[in-house]
Amino acid sequence: MSKPTQQKKVILITGASSGFGKLTASKLLALGHTVYAVARRVDRMAELEKQGAKLIAMDVTDNEAVVAGVERLIKEQGRIDVVLANAGYGTYGTVESIPMEEIQYHYDVNVFGVARTLKAILPQMRRQKSGRIIITASYVSHVPLGCAGWYASTKHAVKAITEALRQETRDLGIDVVMIEPGAVKTGFDQVAIETLDKVEHPDDYKRLVKGFKQSMIDSYAKCPGPESTAEAMVKAVTAKRPKTRYRTTRDAKTLPLMKSLMSDRQFDNLFLSQMYKAAAK
Repeated sequence: MSKPTQQKKVILITGASSGFGKLTASKLLALGHTVYAVARRVDRMAELEKQGAKLIAMDVTDNEAVVAGVERLIKEQGRIDVVLANAGYGTYGTVESIPMEEIQYHYDVNVFGVARTLKAILPQMRRQKSGRIIITASYVSHVPLGCAGWYASTKHAVKAITEALRQETRDLGIDVVMIEPGAVKTGFDQVAIETLDKVEHPDDYKRLVKGFKQSMIDSYAKCPGPESTAEAMVKAVTAKRPKTRYRTTRDAKTLPLMKSLMSDRQFDNLFLSQMYKAAAK
């Protein structure tokens, strides 16, 4: 007897022009799902369009654009089964040194972008009494690191939002899932290093910043590609009963555990010793 075919889902993916979002969209299209791929620049999603994706030009920092995009999807499909809130942005540098406008942009994309997306899709999911919300966080939501404080703080906020929402919607037929990758080759590192170089740091921080940059270069040289994270996202979309959390890389699995077994000062000493060792290269 043949297995029953899985119901095809209507899926919205933000941040679909690169990295996790683009690869996950491609995989879901190959499975026959209806995918609305969202990004600021639709030209970067031409390959997805060839695969059958429906493209939406949307900046998650623009509330009107988010509402219009979601309204278009609902008008065309009559429902929304899954949203993958994946759009993200990161700049590295010390807490003191990153400019205030850059900090605000971090939050506008990573936190308020998620908020706008959730507020746009939740009324429809509540009407349906069904839906699945998948949010891309990071292992730094558990393990904040020097020179990544503002980025980590946005992922702390995303973690809190996700866990609260999971409780709020449990009895409404809506699943809420968090994806927690570590270092992954997606091009994020190149952008982050470029922005790190643009930040003006006082001399007091330069040894730490040099070590952090070198540590990032070393880490990303040997880290995995986006495949394992995209596979986890596909599982989160398609599983009958998804996990509440998918940690998708080795560092995302080991570092939170390591930190939990150490005192704060022990972990600080370990981190700083590694940074200063990297700075000496």
